[in-house]
Amino acid sequence: MVLTILAGVAAAVTAGYNTMAPRSQLYGRTFIGESRPSRRLALTYDDGPNDPHTLHLLEVLARYNVHATFFMIGSFVQQRPEIARAVAAAGHAIGNHTTTHPNLIFRHHRDVCREIETCERALDDAGVVHSSLFRPPHGGRTPAVLRTARRLGLKPVMWNVTAWDWNPHPPEKIARLVHRQIRGGDVILLHDGGHLRVGADRSATVRATDLILQRYLGEGYEFVTVPEMMHRSAGTSN
Repeated sequence: MVLTILAGVAAAVTAGYNTMAPRSQLYGRTFIGESRPSRRLALTYDDGPNDPHTLHLLEVLARYNVHATFFMIGSFVQQRPEIARAVAAAGHAIGNHTTTHPNLIFRHHRDVCREIETCERALDDAGVVHSSLFRPPHGGRTPAVLRTARRLGLKPVMWNVTAWDWNPHPPEKIARLVHRQIRGGDVILLHDGGHLRVGADRSATVRATDLILQRYLGEGYEFVTVPEMMHRSAGTSN
């Protein structure tokens, strides 16, 4: 009896872990980077568009002639469509991060569908050319969430390097946390906004981005968008 209970608890813990663990593929395939180490890196930014830090970030990326991937919240796109358009005009890839940033593992499939579709409409209404990429808020997904995204024509994207920049870390620490996880061919999770409101302070992320670009461009790495990384890893060798 005790062993049965312990086995059930262990199974529940494992199931819960895999709904949130960014690298897990247990509940369905998601893109987390290249399968083999390469000299490519993909910077990704969640929770924008965010005034003013998304615009400051665009300035840093332009200085290095680097393109990144932005996963935008639909309600923020509705509030700041001009910033979303500026991101697209600068040549960056844009993906769907739902409309209100809920943890989808607790939502009915109808709500999941509505969150994704409304974000798509917000991007379209803003006149933003966007990709077919989708990143679940908090990384939370179940088989049903991934099936819904794919049924809507979207490709789920997670990450394999976490910057932890939603915490109040100085930029040097954010850059160090990224450095400890880099192996090459990585998708790096950063944030240009905060999911609770427009106006979240992401100045440390902007400065950390500068440090990351300085270091890895100096070491001969190439920064690409997630769609570019997907295409190259699928169609070319390293």
